[in-house]
Amino acid sequence: MVELAAQQPGFLGVESARGADGFGITVSYWTSLESIAEWRRHSEHAIAQETGKKVWYADYFLRITEVKRAHQASQVTLGHSRRPWKSE
Repeated sequence: MVELAAQQPGFLGVESARGADGFGITVSYWTSLESIAEWRRHSEHAIAQETGKKVWYADYFLRITEVKRAHQASQVTLGHSRRPWKSE
């Protein structure tokens, strides 16, 4: 889905992490609420959402927030070198 999301207008990036116990989090970044709504309505994404609810997830949470400010620690500390957003 990330490859498909990356082709959508307004997509900025994604971060994802999963523990050994299977618990995970994925955060996607978008330019606007409109671009989020368009992604939600995308036909292939809608199919993946329904499959996820039936097959992989007993429950899930969706939060839409606005990033006002972001700080970054050392790449060594974070264990990765990829920024989820496009730099200008």
